[in-house]
Amino acid sequence: MSYELDSDDKVEIGRLATWSVSSAKTNCGLEMLRDNDLKTYWQSDGPQPHIVNMQFEKKTSVQQVSIYYDAKEDESYTPSRISIRGGTGYHDLKELINMELEVIVGWVNINLEDMPGSGRPPRVFLLQLAIISNQLGGKDTHIRQLKLFATRGPHPTENEQHPFTSSEFLQCSTLR
Repeated sequence: MSYELDSDDKVEIGRLATWSVSSAKTNCGLEMLRDNDLKTYWQSDGPQPHIVNMQFEKKTSVQQVSIYYDAKEDESYTPSRISIRGGTGYHDLKELINMELEVIVGWVNINLEDMPGSGRPPRVFLLQLAIISNQLGGKDTHIRQLKLFATRGPHPTENEQHPFTSSEFLQCSTLR
């Protein structure tokens, strides 16, 4: 099994979300999840479950969640069981995935398209990652990177770039 980041034919959509966490230690905050540095990490500071919320302005299809963690370096801070939930808000979150994580150093790519009975990525306003438990009974957790991906859409041809058909819209579709 490969523990490399799987981003082929996908686009990273994490920048489209507003992120929040349930708690964070000083100098190990939310920004560390998104800084593209595998040496830094977000560290929780409170009771389990530890939560990362990702809220989108509009309903968004999320195909894959990729988490980087380092069990060798982080030991008891390494997540062992996670839950990914999705919905339109906090009031209607439904569990999409509940899984046990292997003890590794690397990326875990969780394909949400593979959910039973679905066959397509969930469309959500709110995606939530909950760390239910840690390795060795640890209390707080470390996550070094967290990325969200959607399917890369086909590139429009020149004729498809302007879907307008009325003459009024077509007059405004080119620059002079």
